[in-house]
Amino acid sequence: MDEHDAVGPAEPDREARQWAMICHFAAALGFVFPFGNLIGPLVVWQVKKDQHGFIDEQGKEALNFQLTVAIAGIVCLLLMLVLIGFLLMGLLCIGTVVLTIIGGIKAGEGKHYRYPFCLRLIK
Repeated sequence: MDEHDAVGPAEPDREARQWAMICHFAAALGFVFPFGNLIGPLVVWQVKKDQHGFIDEQGKEALNFQLTVAIAGIVCLLLMLVLIGFLLMGLLCIGTVVLTIIGGIKAGEGKHYRYPFCLRLIK
């Protein structure tokens, strides 16, 4: 079997890369309204997931990360009762913005990005 006979996932085209990037950046809706960080990636992923496997994969990754962030945010809120939650919430916000930007850029480049410290709740 030569290299042309190998069957693998199709490389993402320009449109697939753009939509995958939008899946990550749609989390910025969380700055506009509550739970926008979850609703944005969810809507984009649900609408576009059947168009390309790369969009499906990156949409799930973005949504799983935002679910993880939401859970961590709840923990931080509870820990605010003992003050350490304020520091942790700040670190969580900074880390979320940085990792979301990295994820969007990597998806835009057509690279399969996986967030660190992410619960993979949606398979």
